[in-house]
Amino acid sequence: MAAPAFQVPRVLLPWVDERAGGGDVRDVGDDPERLMAIAGRRLAERRVRESLALNERALALGADPLANGGEVWMAAMLLGDFERAWAVSDAVLARRAPSEFDRPDRPYHQRAVWDGRPIDGGRVLVRCYHGLGDIVQFARYLPLVAHCARGLAVQAPRAMHGLLGTVAGIDALVALEDGGAVPPHNVSIELMELPHALRTHLDSIPAAVPYLSIGKDRVAAQAARLAPGDRPRVGLAWAAGSWDGGHRSLPPEQLRTLASIPGIDWVCLQRGPALADAADFPFMDAGPRTDDLMDTAAMIRAVDLVLSVDTVVAHLAGALGAPVWTLLPFAADWRWMHGRCDSPWYPSMRLVRQAAPADWDSSIRALLRMFPSKFHKMFRN
Repeated sequence: MAAPAFQVPRVLLPWVDERAGGGDVRDVGDDPERLMAIAGRRLAERRVRESLALNERALALGADPLANGGEVWMAAMLLGDFERAWAVSDAVLARRAPSEFDRPDRPYHQRAVWDGRPIDGGRVLVRCYHGLGDIVQFARYLPLVAHCARGLAVQAPRAMHGLLGTVAGIDALVALEDGGAVPPHNVSIELMELPHALRTHLDSIPAAVPYLSIGKDRVAAQAARLAPGDRPRVGLAWAAGSWDGGHRSLPPEQLRTLASIPGIDWVCLQRGPALADAADFPFMDAGPRTDDLMDTAAMIRAVDLVLSVDTVVAHLAGALGAPVWTLLPFAADWRWMHGRCDSPWYPSMRLVRQAAPADWDSSIRALLRMFPSKFHKMFRN
């Protein structure tokens, strides 16, 4: 479900077109450009239905359907209207020139790969050009491709090879970093384009979990790093990538609030440089930590609950079928939809949304109410 031709961003950052005149629809009249500008602001504010209605009005006044296609696509996905989003993607695909596919001069995440060829009966190469969390989420489609294709090869970052090796039906797994030869194929598609190619609807999302697995011995090795005790063990990942300005990550002061919650043994699931932000956090896991996703998956299996921001850890917990609470910013990514506390992608996941932009305080207050209910037997003492 990668961005169509106009590159729908994974998160729509707030923006205002000055021509919108402050965003008052009554002053716009019949100016399609100003209507679309206000629609963009409404979408950033997550007034999704208003945004969609404004874009429809602009279209009725003669706007180019692809001029606001990214916003229509995102609004449709947020509302669960996948078919409407695919109609935009179809229009983009029909207009794209052959030279625009998989252009090597573009960053991986901005490359459109699939040219519309059918997957059925083909020798398919699935390229994994997006982030690790994206790969985890959409790996669920690989067995479906394997079932209908004559052969399936997957090109992915090495960091994902251990986990993808547990997915049935992959004939060849090659490293994205090598940039060299790939197996013969006649259909090439980016992993996040598969839902479009397979015409996924809200009620046909392949949501059976787990669709990734981890060996018992590896889980036992991670569990051995945890001190004995009868308190609930909660795995924590507090920081996401910084490509979007860091608005998905918990600030340090919120970590201090979490550390003060009584009756919980915290386990570190964070990866990368953000570990330095929690040097004094009272984690109970001992021994060295690694960035190996297989170790992260094993530790997820060893704890009672995962608490994560919108990053690969949340996706991995969901893909493993582990209980996970995912902390979301106010203008959350399209994949989390609009106004839901559950996820059709992950049956074991609960979503905790900010009540207002940058309002992590409301999210922490929600957690303070949720923990006693989740662990009521353990909290009685």
